[in-house]
Amino acid sequence: MAYVDHAFSISDEDIMMESSYVIQNRPPVKEIALAVSLLVFGVLGIVIGIVMAYNRAGGDRAHGIFFAILGSMLFLPGFYYTRVAYYAYKGYKGFSFANIPAV
Repeated sequence: MAYVDHAFSISDEDIMMESSYVIQNRPPVKEIALAVSLLVFGVLGIVIGIVMAYNRAGGDRAHGIFFAILGSMLFLPGFYYTRVAYYAYKGYKGFSFANIPAV
């Protein structure tokens, strides 16, 4: 008779023991709003910073470069989480609203 390891087998009893749950895949509205606002303010910061650096606002280019760097720091997470929310909304494989962290 062949040896059967029951430690890793799945039986009907194992399935009945686990509680059933429903995965909620609703869009987190506050988190998506935060991501979109970070994206918008980041783009505005980059554009305004480039314009300030080009026109030498404040006497030199440093103010504009600093503003553009600050805008890029807002843009990066805003773009990433807005993209995750968009792909989750469209139903792409591997993307879920659960990938967006709670605020």
